[in-house]
Amino acid sequence: MAAPFLPLTRPTIDEETIAGVADVLRSGWITSGPKVREFEAQLSARCGGRPVRAFNSGTCTMEVALRLAGIGPGDEVITTPLSWVATSNVILTVGARPVFVDVDPVTRLIDLDRAAAAVTPSTRALLPVDLAGLPVDRDRLHALAARHRLRVVEDAAQSLGSTWAGRAIGAAGDFVSFSFHPNKNVTTIEGGALVLNDECEARLAEQYRLQGVVRSGLDGMEVEVVGGKFNLTDVAARVGLGQLPRLDEFNTRRRELARRYLELLDTPEWRELGLGLPPADFRQTNWHMFQVALPLERLTVDRAGVMAALQAAGISSGVHYPAIHLFAVYRRLGWKPGDFPVAERLGRSLLTLPLFPAMVPADVERVAGELATILRAHRR
Repeated sequence: MAAPFLPLTRPTIDEETIAGVADVLRSGWITSGPKVREFEAQLSARCGGRPVRAFNSGTCTMEVALRLAGIGPGDEVITTPLSWVATSNVILTVGARPVFVDVDPVTRLIDLDRAAAAVTPSTRALLPVDLAGLPVDRDRLHALAARHRLRVVEDAAQSLGSTWAGRAIGAAGDFVSFSFHPNKNVTTIEGGALVLNDECEARLAEQYRLQGVVRSGLDGMEVEVVGGKFNLTDVAARVGLGQLPRLDEFNTRRRELARRYLELLDTPEWRELGLGLPPADFRQTNWHMFQVALPLERLTVDRAGVMAALQAAGISSGVHYPAIHLFAVYRRLGWKPGDFPVAERLGRSLLTLPLFPAMVPADVERVAGELATILRAHRR
């Protein structure tokens, strides 16, 4: 009998959460309400008591953070070209210009030395990304920001539950943006949250979240800023309330699976094949993804060919991410191949392997075995 298909990721949602969603639906209050406020309170507790506001995506959270920071036309925001395109799209959305700098070849995170060199009088903010859950060096990041009086919007979409210097990501810093997409370590189906610095920012974030509206009394309404339709529903928040208490459990399981991947792949035979492995960080990262860099120069097949072979063996895989500056929108703004060679190489070669809490070690062993078979069969 063939082994069951192994997806790239799958959320773990328990029966109590499913029943809780049904209760919300029966209540008649299904848009933003008490469950959203409860979810925000639980997130705040995980972020050192800082104000947190929930949104319907981890994209609008970054847009709102930029607006709260006053970023707009004529401003520059330094960021990485190796991320989901939303990271830089939000910079364009507020009228500013993204300034890409290349990534470190080992961590695959924004190179902070290059970021420091890219600061100009027009630079207003830094927007780093914790790719695969591995945190950017927060000490160096915020020292750089303080030196140049820059705001920081941490794209922590993938790093809920990761830590830096023993503190949870979100418990310190400036703006911190989380995502709860179904592929994240916890999900609200779709959703996000923004960690803020004070209640004044939190109140303004609420205005941006829902068309800029401020209500007073029974019938008073004012609109002070141009906002969007970014509110999270109580249905989504109830899913999050079932997920959040299990975050540590989920992340522990992810670390166990990542450790097994590395036990299998970090061997002399695999090193001879030339596979690039992620940093073996079991102290700070939440292991949101397990990404390998394919040795394409040693293969007779491209990444799509490897993915197709895995698919034929009943194993899904993913691409996270193509280099942003090579998309047409960004080429029209002047970027071109060769601008950021490390990000471009990784954008061509990174392959995301299955990793989610419901997996067992035998699943990891199956993935590693099939990948080895494919790479050997296509070695130059």
